[in-house]
Amino acid sequence: MSHHPTPLIAFYRGQATDHQGRYINDIWALSHFWLEHTHDYIQWLFPIPEVGRFNHFAPRLTDVEREVFQDDSALREKQRVSLDVMLSFLGLTRDGITITAQPSLNIRDHIWLKAGGHNHLRISRIIRSLALCHQDDLALALQEAVVRIGTEQGIVSGASIQYWIEAHKE
Repeated sequence: MSHHPTPLIAFYRGQATDHQGRYINDIWALSHFWLEHTHDYIQWLFPIPEVGRFNHFAPRLTDVEREVFQDDSALREKQRVSLDVMLSFLGLTRDGITITAQPSLNIRDHIWLKAGGHNHLRISRIIRSLALCHQDDLALALQEAVVRIGTEQGIVSGASIQYWIEAHKE
């Protein structure tokens, strides 16, 4: 293992900031309003190998980082904190690897239950990132929860459901 962690690993360990000078603990503490309206943090919390057209600032998840996540349980634990922050934002809650709806979940306040929107892409990213960072059970739990809750309590499009199902495949 290299002595100099990559920017992504250093960020996750709380040793460095993201491209905007934010530490991971700062992001975890931000409001749901901020999480909804800011678009350049999710790539740091849930990295994937692809870089989107609009987020060239974002770190790519390489095999190097995947290996570190595999070897470092403290890092996986920190990603579970990131997951819990986003679950709270989405009106969901986690107990171990069981993800359920909070009693307060509703279509008015939790817009991911509607047809489209950037939160559907965020959910796909979170599922994929968890799977790639050796948190497969959580990736599957989230996928199962959003597919079930999105169809039972929401009006999520078939396309989004399909993305969430696909997101888990390597």
